[in-house]
Amino acid sequence: MEKIISYPISVIYYLLFGLCLAVFHPIQWICLNLFGYQAHKKSVDYLNFCLLKCTNLIGTTYKVSGVDGIPKGAPIIFVANHQSMYDIVAMIWYFRRFHCKFVSKKELGKGIPSVSFNLRHGGSVLIDRKDPKQAIPVIKGLSEYIEKNTRSAVIFPEGTRSKTGKPKEFAQSGLKILCKYAPSAYVVPVSINNSWKIVRFGMFPVGLGNSLTFTAHKALAVKDYKFEELMEITEKTVKEGINEYKQV
Repeated sequence: MEKIISYPISVIYYLLFGLCLAVFHPIQWICLNLFGYQAHKKSVDYLNFCLLKCTNLIGTTYKVSGVDGIPKGAPIIFVANHQSMYDIVAMIWYFRRFHCKFVSKKELGKGIPSVSFNLRHGGSVLIDRKDPKQAIPVIKGLSEYIEKNTRSAVIFPEGTRSKTGKPKEFAQSGLKILCKYAPSAYVVPVSINNSWKIVRFGMFPVGLGNSLTFTAHKALAVKDYKFEELMEITEKTVKEGINEYKQV
């Protein structure tokens, strides 16, 4: 029944969602090219605020905790599980003070209004998942960027999103590079719940009435741990905060 009800609602939702992307694309261009990074960053923040408001129309709510405990004045590496594109929308807005930059697949770098522009020009990096060697210098560049500018990187070590909410095994390589070249950074594990339910029927129709939670756990100073220990603690912490993992 929910799926049937969702069809007409989804049409309206995607029209509004697409309108936001179309409207903010030229706004981003103007902000970046006429006023620079800070103006562009603000335009991206408010794009994602509007996208969040669109999801409110399909009954989506958000609860974000732990943000106040994240260190200020230091580079941050957010390590999170990945359930849908709504993970990214929410993190850009709710973690906006940390200037989140993403490690994304190269396919997202073209063809999507607003999204592709921000990924190419906003400080995030694009990697070819079929070519691991290409990813190394790209991620290294991101880690040096956040170290120099005291910003944050977001990495989803599962590689691809979980379609059921149950977390996949974490890959180590991306986080290892980020930690190596951003030695003053803090790793912040983030557990995301229920965003997969918005796309549980696929992209269309959307799932209705979901409560998404984002929990930022205790920050871990990179310099205080050997990487193997840091990786183990981070993965364990993220997964223990995921509902579907607890049910296994």
